[in-house]
Amino acid sequence: MAKTPDFAKTMQDMMANFPIDTSSMKDAMKSQTMLGERLTRVALTAAERSTDISAQWAKDSIARMGELAAIKEEPTDYAKAMSDFASASAEMAAEHMASFAEVAKKVQMDTVDLMLKAGKDLSAEGQNVAEKAAADNAATVKKAAATVAAK
Repeated sequence: MAKTPDFAKTMQDMMANFPIDTSSMKDAMKSQTMLGERLTRVALTAAERSTDISAQWAKDSIARMGELAAIKEEPTDYAKAMSDFASASAEMAAEHMASFAEVAKKVQMDTVDLMLKAGKDLSAEGQNVAEKAAADNAATVKKAAATVAAK
C-alpha cells in the first residue's frame, strides 16, 4: 500500500530557510503603541481642560443665581435682575464657548502634528525595511547562484 508522504519535515526545512525578520513587526508595533499613547495623552488633556471649563461655567452660573434670588424692594428690580442675569449668562456662554473652541483647536493642531510625525516615521521605517529586504534578497540570490554554480 502507498504511504502518504510526510510534508511536515519539508515545511519545517522550507520555513527554516525562508528569511523572516520579525524586528520590523516589533518596530511597527512599538511605533503604533507610541502613537496611541500620544493621542491618548492629547485626548485626556483636552477632556481635563473641558471639565475645568464646564466646572467654572457652573460655578459662575450658580453665583449669578444667588444674585437673582435675593429679595428686591420694587417689582421692577426683579425684572432688572432677570435682565442682568440673562445678559450675564449670554456673556458667560460666549466666553466659555470660546474656551471650548480653544481646546478643540489645540487638540486639532496636536493631532495633525502627531499624524505628520507618524507619517514621517512610517516612511523612514518603510525605507529601512525595503533596503534591508533588498540586501537580504541580493545575498540570498548570490548564495543560490553560488550553490548552482558549484553543482
